[in-house]
Amino acid sequence: MIDALQQHYLFILIFLVLGLLTALGNYLTIKRFDQYPEAEMYPSVSVLVPARNEEANIQACVSSLLGQDYPDFEVLVLDDHSTDSTPDILARLGRADERLRVLRGEPLPDGWLGKHWACHQLYQSAGGELLLFTDADTRHTPAMLRASVSALIAERADLVTAFPREEAVSWGERLLVPFISFGIFTFLPIRLIQRFRWASVSVTIGQFMLFRRKVYEAVGGYEAVRSECVDDICLGQNIIAGGFNWRLLDGTEHVTCRMYRGFFDAVDGFSKNVFAVFDYRILPYLIGFSVVGLTFLEPPVALFSRWAGYPLTPFPPDLAAAAVVLSLALWLTAFRRFKFPAYLAFFYPVCVFLFLLVAIRSFMQALHGTATWKDRTLDRVAMRWL
Repeated sequence: MIDALQQHYLFILIFLVLGLLTALGNYLTIKRFDQYPEAEMYPSVSVLVPARNEEANIQACVSSLLGQDYPDFEVLVLDDHSTDSTPDILARLGRADERLRVLRGEPLPDGWLGKHWACHQLYQSAGGELLLFTDADTRHTPAMLRASVSALIAERADLVTAFPREEAVSWGERLLVPFISFGIFTFLPIRLIQRFRWASVSVTIGQFMLFRRKVYEAVGGYEAVRSECVDDICLGQNIIAGGFNWRLLDGTEHVTCRMYRGFFDAVDGFSKNVFAVFDYRILPYLIGFSVVGLTFLEPPVALFSRWAGYPLTPFPPDLAAAAVVLSLALWLTAFRRFKFPAYLAFFYPVCVFLFLLVAIRSFMQALHGTATWKDRTLDRVAMRWL
């Protein structure tokens, strides 16, 4: 009869095998934009960019959007009460290209989060048949619009969202930013989610969301998610729940993003979002991160402590070694697809440990109502056990 410890070791190995199968399935089935045939006709597109204190990013982002090889598009950027040089940069860019329309944000109404209100105002001013929401810290190749619209039409999708290529410059970013892409790639079978319309476990990536305008309006757009911290995920869930077609694709060849600048910026950003991804449900959150921590930390700790002569766990060394090999295979598979340097995979225990600390911080901020973003305090949220 298998005792409790043996069941524990077996669970970790099975969990890793299933994760590897999921990652390989996603690797083989998630398509890139450039794997679709060019569309015969290109509908008009409004590219919508909210910007608040983005002086370090906005020129590169807008210039890359204005450089699109696409027959019919406009770029709208809303300055959301910036206190840096963002408005000056936008004014200069607007004078140089009439396809750029710069909007000034209206005062934030009660019940709205700042970015959501900015995106809603952008939608109200947009004229395109398709709406592309993207962030001010992204950059785009000239073929991005042609390729993504062709993908949307070929997939008969109502929303196409995409993984960008995430840039991680500092070591702090390298040890935190890859965890999100890794987690999605490892734990979510994307094609099954699409086929069976599992809205509750779908993930939409706010750095790139291309909607059919009529469908965006049918699900209520940003007005329907105005107080939701993870607006992108909620918008995607509304698309699926409404019976429309959601597709998650690989945009790493066409979209680049430096999500955060430095370790503490990444900690603040992820702390705002991680608990929200679980819809502030305490028990699934605690179970999920406990399983991740044990799976990816216990085997390497067992091997290292045994090598050092002070074993901290009875985890058998052969099983621990097998678990480490499976973990490395998982991280390398995800990193290859998302174009992170392969050597970072060998730092996966550090990445997991740091992200567990971020998860604790995210929980505590939600508990005490102390989360902030872009100099705005977020409203305290209602937490529940299930």
